[in-house]
Amino acid sequence: MSGIASLSSSPISLRSRAAPAPRLRRFVISCRRTVRMSAAATTGSPALSFEGMAVKPPSHPTYDLEGVIKLALAEDAGDRGDVTCMATIPADMEVEAHFLAKEDGVVAGIALAEMVFHEVDPSLKVDWTKKDGDYIHKGLQFGRVSGRAYSVVVAERVVLNFMQRMSGIATLTKAMADAAHPARILETRKTAPVLRLVDKWAVLIGGGKNHRMGLFDMVMIKDNHISIAGGVTNAIRSVDTYLKQNNLQMEVEVETRTLEEVKEVLNYASETNTFLTRIMLDNMVVPLSNGDVDVSMLQEAVALINGKFDTEASGNVILETVHRIGQTGVTYISSGALTHSVKALDISLKIDTDLALEVGRRTKRA
Repeated sequence: MSGIASLSSSPISLRSRAAPAPRLRRFVISCRRTVRMSAAATTGSPALSFEGMAVKPPSHPTYDLEGVIKLALAEDAGDRGDVTCMATIPADMEVEAHFLAKEDGVVAGIALAEMVFHEVDPSLKVDWTKKDGDYIHKGLQFGRVSGRAYSVVVAERVVLNFMQRMSGIATLTKAMADAAHPARILETRKTAPVLRLVDKWAVLIGGGKNHRMGLFDMVMIKDNHISIAGGVTNAIRSVDTYLKQNNLQMEVEVETRTLEEVKEVLNYASETNTFLTRIMLDNMVVPLSNGDVDVSMLQEAVALINGKFDTEASGNVILETVHRIGQTGVTYISSGALTHSVKALDISLKIDTDLALEVGRRTKRA
């Protein structure tokens, strides 16, 4: 699967060749199988290759990206397969379908789309004029897939579901990352269940930086941990002891909610050799009735820390507020909205592109 300089604008391309029906039956049967998440790392699966990708997915020790793709296809196929395709599409029919942007944004999920097409039918040919992270505008044809009509249509919705969600995340991430500069924008663990790696991949494509992948790769002492431990000092001390006893080296972040807690953390760190690397400044951005935000508390906290630790602003972070937050001197700004409230970017896959554009112009979507 390789990129090309330009794509044919031919509205419909239908070809016919001998294609054995058993291939279709084998696909339906494979979709009936129960798909389990394997313990293979995302970068270790022999069936997937991330070489040549514009932006590689983040690593995860147990996430099975191939398994997620199979699960998505099996969810769609159920126990019977695509009955509409089996009823209407000859087994030997071939088509060419074009990806069409129906709004402006940053495209993401191109590499994942190729994986889905390959899983459905390795003989499908996919070409692109854009890569993950590129800007696309409404009405642009930016890719095409050709091959067995049945395979193209079976893969269509799963491909678009991934691409539209990922492109929505990447588009918002790009806007927030640009506005937050010089601070770096982070997502959180507020991702769709089972799509953690996919959502965080989209953040990378949009120019953001990944926060911790899960519970395993970073210590993050939050409010409930602090309450259970009996205070912020006790919580950090317990983490320091645990990491030392278990000979573990990893980043440690603690959440603070008041300036008093910030001072307590700094006092502990001044007297102890701690593993602490980052201080979260939570809800220190105060929304005002006029729609603006008061960042004076956040600025005071950053001044207190004075570069001793990385800092992370959290709470009340949206596109309209992120620029002001980024000017306070914080290292990072985290926003759950990047993934938990994402608006999908409208993308379609059409065989009859002329008719699709006609309808798009009528509905102001192309």
